[in-house]
Amino acid sequence: MSENCFDVEVANKVAHIRLNRPEHLNSMVREFWVELPEIVRNLDARGDVRAIVLSSTGRHFCAGMDLGVFSSGDTAITPGDADEMGRVRARLRQTALMLQESFTAFEKARMPVLAAIQGGCIGGAVDMVTAADMRYASADAFFVIQEINIGMTADVGTLQRLPKIIPDGVARELAYTGRRMSAQRALEVGLVNQVFPTHEELVAGVLEIANEIASKSPLAIWGTKEMLLYSRDHSVADSLNHIATWQTGMFQPSDMVESFAAKAEGRETNFPDLLPVPKEF
Repeated sequence: MSENCFDVEVANKVAHIRLNRPEHLNSMVREFWVELPEIVRNLDARGDVRAIVLSSTGRHFCAGMDLGVFSSGDTAITPGDADEMGRVRARLRQTALMLQESFTAFEKARMPVLAAIQGGCIGGAVDMVTAADMRYASADAFFVIQEINIGMTADVGTLQRLPKIIPDGVARELAYTGRRMSAQRALEVGLVNQVFPTHEELVAGVLEIANEIASKSPLAIWGTKEMLLYSRDHSVADSLNHIATWQTGMFQPSDMVESFAAKAEGRETNFPDLLPVPKEF
């Protein structure tokens, strides 16, 4: 499946989404913001996809927002002569919320999203990868909160998610200075899980991890993701209560039986897929 900004493949229950505009540094044009959440929601709705890998093409992972997004149409930030400013600003707020939702789609998906990052991960691209479950990088990767360098406050998720991933002081330094963070430094502070020597080894390695995840019970994986995200934003007490409620409804002894049987018989596990998301009532 191919979109204007992405190529999508599904194999062995792993979906691979690739940014496919390397000649434009995979910048985030209008189509990007519409296509990405639609792709993720469609993959999630299938029921047979158990992990998503997000990678890119060319020298750089993504150069961030194409500022043409704000130069015309409904997302234009310059009002027309007849536009009342309160309404213009209200529309701009709705635009920001819509852009945020494009990346929040990663968190709402029932399966983990793994980002494979080569070269520059700049501006909006940092917003994007911080919404993924895990991040991996090639040795030449670097990260920049570019918004501060062009006179604006990052507003699509970086400032909300990054301090939950790396130490607060490190996140503040990146956000206030707009400096580059190298792949090695990103590994040291926990922004990425692993650094691979080359782009090719990066993609192969992340796909291997995704395939390992896909071999587990998809219901258990979904529950694990749900609990990790809930615990990030709630107290320990609330999170313990949430998992108790979840287990009451979603715990499946049959998946445990299959795990033990597969181990005893020396074979791979065979778990049922999740059910597709209903398209209509």
